[in-house]
Amino acid sequence: MKIEIWSDVMCPFCYIGKNNFEQALQKLPFKDQVEVEWKSFQLDPTLNTGETKNTLTYFREKKGFPETQATQMISQVTQMGKGAGIDFNFETALITNTFPAHKLLQLSKKYNKSNEMEEALFIAHFIDGKDVGDVDTLAEIAESLGIDEEEAKHAVTSEELTSEVNEDIQQARNNGITGVPFFVLNGKYAVSGAQPVEVFENALQQTYKETVSPFTDLSNGENACDPDGCSI
Repeated sequence: MKIEIWSDVMCPFCYIGKNNFEQALQKLPFKDQVEVEWKSFQLDPTLNTGETKNTLTYFREKKGFPETQATQMISQVTQMGKGAGIDFNFETALITNTFPAHKLLQLSKKYNKSNEMEEALFIAHFIDGKDVGDVDTLAEIAESLGIDEEEAKHAVTSEELTSEVNEDIQQARNNGITGVPFFVLNGKYAVSGAQPVEVFENALQQTYKETVSPFTDLSNGENACDPDGCSI
């Protein structure tokens, strides 16, 4: 059974959704029969590559959120993260253009390490406060997963994997996907947002029993991010 997951590195709900999905999968007897493919999605492709902003500044400048509203939302997401086993560190998180990180994700597929790469990128962004748009930082992340540092730098700085990233983004558009995380379960069902473990567990069980398409959204779309912001 194949699970396709559209995600962006700077989406906190994508990290929460990943953890909840993995917890659900571990409970199921057919977990070893599930193939996961991570797909690229950019929440804000207008951000300048090489430029970083802190989370509060970004919300104020890009989304027009008052500081009190942004602070409250960050607090709510932080609490949700704790429930999923994540200690978000929004004070040091650097908002930047994530296209280079998506190139590295595409490279990791060559070595069957996309799940490990997705996790490493989330940790770098949300926990360690690293710039996931920086070439040297991305090369270090790749090296930590056993991927050659020079190959990673080439992948991030060249146009070699640009088409793969854009293909994922276009596929999302074609499927009407406007927010992430978005999980397509074996081409039949979809789950959008950072749903509870139970929702993922039930959806996976149901999908395992069925094979027809098109997919139907089994969630309410809450706890997700789109280019206009995040909803709780």
